[in-house]
This record gives sequence, structure tokens and C-alpha cells, in this order.
Amino acid sequence: MNRRTVIKMLGTAIPALYLSKFSYGQGDWAKVPFSPDWASLERYRVPEWFRDAKFGIWAHWGPQCQPERGDWYARGMYEEGSDQYNYHVKTYGHPSEFGFKDVINQWKAEQWDADSLMDLYARTGAQYFMALANHHDNLDLYASSHQQWNSTKVGPKKDIVAGWERAAKKRGMRFGVSVHAAHAWTWYETAQRSDKNGPFKGIPFDGKLTESDGKGRWWQGLDPQNLYAQNHPLSKSSEDGHSIHKQWHWDVSTGVNVPTRAYCENFRDRTIELIDNYRPDIVYFDDTALPLWPISDVGLEIAAHFYNENQKWNGGKLQAVINGKILNEQQRKCMVWDIERGQSNRIEPEPWQTCTCIGAWHYDRRIYDSNRYKSAKTVIHMLVDVVSKNGNLLLSVPLRGDGSLDDKARRVVEGIADWMQVNSEAVIGSRPWHVFGEGPAQENAPELNAQGFNEGKGKPFTAEDIRFTTKGKDLFAIILGVPDQEKVLIKSLGKANAKRKKISKIVMLGRADSLGFTQHSAYLEITLPKHSKRNDIAFVFKIS
Repeated sequence: MNRRTVIKMLGTAIPALYLSKFSYGQGDWAKVPFSPDWASLERYRVPEWFRDAKFGIWAHWGPQCQPERGDWYARGMYEEGSDQYNYHVKTYGHPSEFGFKDVINQWKAEQWDADSLMDLYARTGAQYFMALANHHDNLDLYASSHQQWNSTKVGPKKDIVAGWERAAKKRGMRFGVSVHAAHAWTWYETAQRSDKNGPFKGIPFDGKLTESDGKGRWWQGLDPQNLYAQNHPLSKSSEDGHSIHKQWHWDVSTGVNVPTRAYCENFRDRTIELIDNYRPDIVYFDDTALPLWPISDVGLEIAAHFYNENQKWNGGKLQAVINGKILNEQQRKCMVWDIERGQSNRIEPEPWQTCTCIGAWHYDRRIYDSNRYKSAKTVIHMLVDVVSKNGNLLLSVPLRGDGSLDDKARRVVEGIADWMQVNSEAVIGSRPWHVFGEGPAQENAPELNAQGFNEGKGKPFTAEDIRFTTKGKDLFAIILGVPDQEKVLIKSLGKANAKRKKISKIVMLGRADSLGFTQHSAYLEITLPKHSKRNDIAFVFKIS
């Protein structure tokens, strides 16, 4: 469906639906020149490096980590009576007097050490690193000429993206940026409100302030509307805290307030500048399909520009990856499908990605205090399951507001690293087998919901759950637990089931000696080495 078809379907009475005249940067150097439409983007092919990578780490870190009160803080602090509102009033003051712009001013990132963190991340075997470029809070974490509210001018007064980029590329890791700011228009609508009760009843929050209100204040010369983008009527049902989710897809029938042309084009220009100046290998969009689709074609323009420019950087070879969510079959040919906090239940025909976090997307001190981080075991099991189905895992490791990694999160990352240093051969550079696995967990696997969100809803993995990967002529069988007995039975590798030649050798990764085995008609029986030290997370058989 092209842009003009969308406009025809929705009617010409909606003035904010428009076609742009942006030049998206085609050239003779592009072996596959892309134009900003879905049919053209279908010519995309996922680069081999991403198929091989399998594991990436994400710093979903920005000013919303400063209060250490969890995800979507810059929205929740304006919702009267909510946990984040109550915390904000107690900690900082009323949102009419101390808004999120003021939280940004307190964020200094004084303990952030990108090189030290990247040394740790590299130990895990992660092949790519993702930096948050902006979130729904609309602060660019890079030097932006199109957004005065950026981290080089306010808050830490540092180019966060540049610091991450240098550290990742220095260690040979592919570099990505995640872009979330397209939704600021509706996401910040809570900042237009006022309290309905109490001593501040009827006093507006700071979401409608303008540059003229800043005389004599720390933000003098800055226009809060360039951050909050709230000089517009509220979307219908905006008092319903769940309306933001219903309106996420920019479906005008939901009563969403449609952004202006200027807003859409500013978002495009910011993102194009990010791509051109930092040359990422991956751009992750926290959007259905592409940003601002279908009310604007700027997302298509960004995608075409990125693919064309990336070929220019790489001698005509396309090495770019775009992540998008809730993709239809056509769109899954145009970019890499991302599933948020969830996994597919089958081997997908095209590479895909799961993104998740060991805690909250933005740092939440309560998760640390209550010991609720995902364990290294949980992460490895998720990684292995995803990889067996032709996917990659992008893991967010939360940082504190000051940029430091707390001791409990560090232990999780170190546990992942310890396991990967022995067993990464079965993960990095692997491909799926003809079946992804066997065992009780797959029999009750939950279905995906919207962006994903089926994580943790199925049965936990046990030693009866096995996942398969391949590399060259070798097959890897990954046992997701420690068996009670000294034998492991694998039904998928019985003579009647295994689509492979006769097995000649089996070793356990981390050991040099061969293992005893018998290939029966209905199963493969492997004898475990006696008195062996086995990792309680998972262990791997390499089958030749």
C-alpha cells in the first residue's frame, strides 16, 4: 500500500497526511538503489554479519534513568496519583514547578565509562552494541543541529552516542542506535494536564511552557516545546492511561492527534543526521513498522536513505539492518522483525530479533533491592531458544542514572560471559537445524501479543528441553539444565528421525574427550562423563 492509497482511504479532510519532497540519497554507488516505498524496500536482504551475530547488548540509558523509578518515567510523573507521580512530588516537587526538563538538568552521567563497560560486554561474546539515541522523552543523546534539547547542551553535556560508538567499534563490535522519539507528540500529552485534586488542583503542569517563560531560569533560551511538543489539542480519550497503546499505530480512527508536517520532518532530519554522522550498522525503531507510518512517509524516507548511504560506506554492499515491530509479511521482507520481550514459537524463514532487559527498560532501584533481575541462566536459555529459531537476542543491561553498572547486574553479565566463553561456538555464526528443539517447554509455548510480550509465560526450561543449532557439518544439541541421570536421550536424533548421516563423534564443549553414545531407532543415547563438572545453566554436545 503506497502513501497516496492511504490518503485516499482515510480521506482528504485530514491535512496532516502528506507526501514529502525529501531527497533520500540515491546514487550510482548503490548496487540496489532504494526509494521510499514498501515495494522498493522489499529488495532488502539481511546481511550475513547479522545472521552470524546472534547476540547484542543494549544500553537503554538516558535521563529517565536519573530518578531510578522505572520505565516511562517522563510520562508517568505527570499522571496524578501514579507511583511515579507520587515519587516525583516527594523527591523533586510538583510537576508544575519541576518538570521532566528539570530532571534532564540534574542528569550528569558522572560515573559513565563507556570503555570499561564495553570491555565487560565484549567478554560475553556480544557481536553488536546498541546505544539509545533518544527515547519518547525526546532528548537527543548526540550532537543534533535539529534538536536544541540534546545531551551536548543540557544534562551531562556529553555526546553519549559518540562515546558508545568509539568504544564499540574499538572492540570490533557492530554498532547500532535505537530511535524512539517519533511518539513524543502523544506520549508527552500527560504533561498538558493538571491535578484534579489537592493543593495544586487546576495548576497546569509544565508541558505547555514556551521559550518566553524561561527568562531568568536555567533553561533560558531553550524552548520547552522543542522537547515536549505539546502545542496541540489532546488526543481523544487522553485521560485514559491506556489510550497511548491503542493509538500507538497512528490509526486516526482511535482519536489520536495527528502530528504536524513540521514535527514529522524534524524527526526525519534528526534521524538522518544521526545516521550520517555516526554511521550505525543497525537502526532500531520503537514503532509499528516504521516511524509515523501511515500518517507520514518520513519513516520510508529514512529507511531508503539509510540503505543507500550504507551501500556507499561499504563499497556498494548493503550491510545495514533496521529493526521494526508488528510487521506484516511484506514489511518483514523490508527490515528485520523485532519482538519485544517475547519469542517466536517456530523457526522463522527470515532472521529476526528478540529484545529484552534483565530488569526494567529504564533503571528501577526497586528491582535491584528486591533481587528481581533475570539470572544469567534465564538469559542464556532465552538466547539459545531464540537462536535455534533463526533469531538474535538484544539484551538491555540497565545502567544507573550516573552511568554506572550496579554489582548485581554486573554479576549477571559476568555469568553470561563465563558460559559464552566455553559454549559460544554453538551460538555465534550458527544456523537453525530442521527442527529447533524438543521437550516439554515447547508444548505449551504462549502466543505473541502485539509487539511480543509472551516472555516468561511458558513453562521454565529443564534438562528435558533441548535446542539445536548447526555450523558447517556439525550439529549442536544444547541441554537446558542438568540431568538427574548419567545419560541424555535425544529423540530428534534417533535413526528414524535424524535427517543426517551416521554420527561419528560427540564431544561436550569445554572438554576434549569423546563421549560414548548409541543411536537407537527412536532416540540417541549419550553417556555423560563421570565426575565431570557441568555448568548448571546449560551444556552443549557437538555432534559430528
